[in-house]
Amino acid sequence: MKEVQTVLPAADLARARRYYHDKLGMDSDEEHDGMVLFHPFPGGVFGIYETPNAGTAQNTQMNWMTDDLDGEMSVMRSNGVVFEDYDMPGLKTENGVAETAEARSAWFRDSEGNFICVTEMKSSV
Repeated sequence: MKEVQTVLPAADLARARRYYHDKLGMDSDEEHDGMVLFHPFPGGVFGIYETPNAGTAQNTQMNWMTDDLDGEMSVMRSNGVVFEDYDMPGLKTENGVAETAEARSAWFRDSEGNFICVTEMKSSV
């Protein structure tokens, strides 16, 4: 195997494209059979396709890894991204961030209701 691809649903494909461009600074670079593809970094790819089922999942649908969660969140917040807050057994956020011994993570929903997670792994010193 050489690549993994995530596919996200969208009720309105044009709205989703605008969201990813305006809020996350990403532009699709391919389109095939009604699916738009994004290659945000070398080896990373995800697609978005239009379907009436969009927004129904209640779980994380895509996870991005970063070396600077606070910096990523700051940029996204300045572009209008709103991070989720949770307070439940096993998951509590502070200022949008959940912390474990291994990682720090934050979740947001895109324009189509998809749950996206951004994670920074802690160094194992």
